[in-house]
Amino acid sequence: MTKRNTQQRRRSIIELLNAQGEVNVDQLASEFATSEVTIRKDLAELEKAGLLFRRYGGAVPLPQELNAQAVAISPVKLAIAKEAAKLIRDHNRIIIDYGSTTLGLIPELANRRGLVVMTNSLQLANAIHELEQEPTLLMTGGTWDPHSESFQGLVAEQVLRSYDFDQLFIGADGIDLSRGTTTFNELVGLSRVMAEVSREVIVMLESDKIGRRIPNLELPWSQVSAVVTDNRLPKEAVTTIEAHGVKVYLADVQ
Repeated sequence: MTKRNTQQRRRSIIELLNAQGEVNVDQLASEFATSEVTIRKDLAELEKAGLLFRRYGGAVPLPQELNAQAVAISPVKLAIAKEAAKLIRDHNRIIIDYGSTTLGLIPELANRRGLVVMTNSLQLANAIHELEQEPTLLMTGGTWDPHSESFQGLVAEQVLRSYDFDQLFIGADGIDLSRGTTTFNELVGLSRVMAEVSREVIVMLESDKIGRRIPNLELPWSQVSAVVTDNRLPKEAVTTIEAHGVKVYLADVQ
């Protein structure tokens, strides 16, 4: 069975689940003319990707609040993601934090070999699972935060601390040019642990967010390696950021 056929079968399982409201192993094995062992593996992988919940003998859909919906990504965010992806090398171990800008990275991963990717976002995990050459995917687990639509908390932090990573790709609500990245979200503990366990921290955001003063400091400049933004950023802001020892990469947007 090729990987493509396996993916097609798993997509069909999700379609059946959405149509019926539940599925069972016996039914699926008969439907796809395969073994119950194979179906159980399919269900385990689909649960890992955040697409369903397994229960005895079958599976049921995710609760509606956990069922990540596709979002439109602006051309500027896509350009930033393409620029950031240039920093990813084959066989890197990377963390991708939740967010619409970081979501734009996922299609670019198809051109890299041997990646290991950790995320705390079901939406990102689902997108990674759709890649033809799927990286090794790790999930933080933890406590579901409906505000950020991501997993947070002590369990997620403990999981992260058991690994080491080459790079973290993370968004930001704003950048305080004197302090570092800022956020409206008060849950900043996991972001800081992500930065601690990564050799490089790459912040991705649009230029109009740079200079915004938001109360919650997320990552101080001492924890940031690079900022990837767009070429609308004024030169004086580039100079100020680089004075903190942070590299600035500018995506070309019109």
